[in-house]
Amino acid sequence: MNETAFYLKVSIAEQQLSVMENGVAVKTYSVSTAKNGPGEGMGSECTPTGWHRIRAKIGAGQPLNAVFIGRRPTGEIYSDELDRQYPERDWILTRILWMGGLEPGKNRYGSVDSAWRYIYIHGSPDHLIQGYPDSHGCIRMKNADVVDLFERTPAACRVLIEA
Repeated sequence: MNETAFYLKVSIAEQQLSVMENGVAVKTYSVSTAKNGPGEGMGSECTPTGWHRIRAKIGAGQPLNAVFIGRRPTGEIYSDELDRQYPERDWILTRILWMGGLEPGKNRYGSVDSAWRYIYIHGSPDHLIQGYPDSHGCIRMKNADVVDLFERTPAACRVLIEA
């Protein structure tokens, strides 16, 4: 697959992620990016912009709503009861596409490094994907959507995040 012809494009303004093939969006998903807006700084809880690459695909074969902590499945399945038990948990569910920045000084290396900030595209409780920014920096998706994206997306795929 030609990596310049296939990439993912995230629009923070539109709260959408598109699968791009030869300059055409062939699939579009609703997402939720950072409630703090775009930005690259460590600890900012902002969604970084610019070109990235998927550095790891995590969670193949896990069930829908599988809970991850530290990129590892906990064995839990997200439910309303689990949410009530852990109300402050930032839920990372189903699949993780861990991104690394490709632009030195903007989203790679030092205090702006997206990989070191643990910026992911990941599943989230579906009710949290409402078309407005509400994450802690990551790109949240509905669980069925993140499985579909995970299957479509090759490792090392490029991702463009635009404000």
